[in-house]
Amino acid sequence: MTIAELLKPLCLLECCGDLSAEVSDITDDSRYVKNGTLFVAVRGTQVDGHDYVGQAWDNGAVGIIIESPKLTKQGAGNQGSLTAHAKKPVAVVEDSKQALGLLASRLHADPSLHLRMIGVTGTNGKTTVTHLIRALFEGIGQKTGVVGTVGYFVGDAFFPASHTTPGAVQLQELLGNMLQSGIETSIVEVSSHALALGRVAGCEFDIAVFTNLTQDHLDFHVNMDDYFAVKERLFTDFLAPHHKVSPKRAVVNVDDEWGAKLIKTSSAPVWTYGIRVAADIHAHDIKFSLDGTQFRVETPHGSVPIHSQLVGEHNVYNQLAAIGVGLESGISLDAIASSLASVKNVPGRFERIDQGQNFTVIVDYAHTDDALLRVLLAAKSLRAHNIITVFGCGGDRDRGKRPKMGQVAVRHSDLAIVTSDNPRTEDPMTILQDIEQGILDVPQAVRSDYRMIADRREAIEAAIDAAKANDIVLITGKGHEDYQIVGTTRLDFDDRQVARQALQRRTRSH
Repeated sequence: MTIAELLKPLCLLECCGDLSAEVSDITDDSRYVKNGTLFVAVRGTQVDGHDYVGQAWDNGAVGIIIESPKLTKQGAGNQGSLTAHAKKPVAVVEDSKQALGLLASRLHADPSLHLRMIGVTGTNGKTTVTHLIRALFEGIGQKTGVVGTVGYFVGDAFFPASHTTPGAVQLQELLGNMLQSGIETSIVEVSSHALALGRVAGCEFDIAVFTNLTQDHLDFHVNMDDYFAVKERLFTDFLAPHHKVSPKRAVVNVDDEWGAKLIKTSSAPVWTYGIRVAADIHAHDIKFSLDGTQFRVETPHGSVPIHSQLVGEHNVYNQLAAIGVGLESGISLDAIASSLASVKNVPGRFERIDQGQNFTVIVDYAHTDDALLRVLLAAKSLRAHNIITVFGCGGDRDRGKRPKMGQVAVRHSDLAIVTSDNPRTEDPMTILQDIEQGILDVPQAVRSDYRMIADRREAIEAAIDAAKANDIVLITGKGHEDYQIVGTTRLDFDDRQVARQALQRRTRSH
């Protein structure tokens, strides 16, 4: 495709140079530019791509997309203005992040227009919901593509995840691969970062799911209203019928106060789901056990009993969301119930670690106060003897949730062990002390015992050593992740593996 053909969807502020050259690929990273690459200069939070326009030309860029006709110091060299580059293909756009997604989509034949696109957003539950939706389609023999925190799936092929939602170029390439592989449905976790940074630009969705909104990422967003406004864009900008004429649907958790607001602004008709208030998709007669959850669901297409191997009320919500997507996609209630019953677990989400011990060990991704509360309530519903919780908070991230997580842990555990969770460039003890401030604000009468162990391996071992028969050890924060970031170094560390090793060591010592 030539530069001229590629630029057709864009509203250009200015353009010059010969646009007849063929484009082989697109990037916003000058290090990956080669002959035939179109370079899009994006202003990021840490780096401004306009500073590397000169490097992109040197590496063989076939053309450049910029936001300003006045290039910055490095990119400009001795030719700072657009007119000075008149012999080279240069186009000026209002928003290069948006342009990057649109161009990448066009280069890959606009795959989102030919796929059933399902987007899932919210603070908690995205990964579980996407995996449940995938199970519904596989249950009727349809392969899907999944883009999310645990990884990227193109049918049976798996690729490790760089972000929950990858950059625009990689996302469009993944969607293009799905289309070429004969896949009809793509299920995408859409993070607030992805929406704010233009990673899903060039996508049009058919179904959008809202799980919930609780405090997280306030190191990135100004406040909760800003956080919500970004999430809302999935249901307004990206669910609106631009090119697709097929019916659209929003599936929204009405028990969540932010979900109740979203119902009023969605571009598509809404199905609500919930437990506590009247909803289109409503669960009742809920029963919990260590073996799973049972409930009955009422829907616009009838009623059916659900028998699930997933534990906890939060997973009832996750299944209600998936049921809404399944029904909107034409899957029968009976087929939905059968598929949900077959899902054993989602990696790192309330995942049991069993080495034959007489107590329960669970690893979960919960890394916000709301998510931690949900898994603790799920653990309590199992009527364990004592609950021992291992948790921490990431460094260089939202500090406001640290004391809140501490309060939740000591209010709902019998022993809380505060430890490191990707401290990054912060002193781990500083993070632990921030958490402790919240703990100390809890009245002693309702506050459990707690310990502070900065070394995560030692903390997990201490929790497992402290466990007695019928206790639950809940290890939270990292879930499926197989690394720990200390300073700027990424170290191998998997809570599930460390827990297994601790259990084996305990068995040997006993």
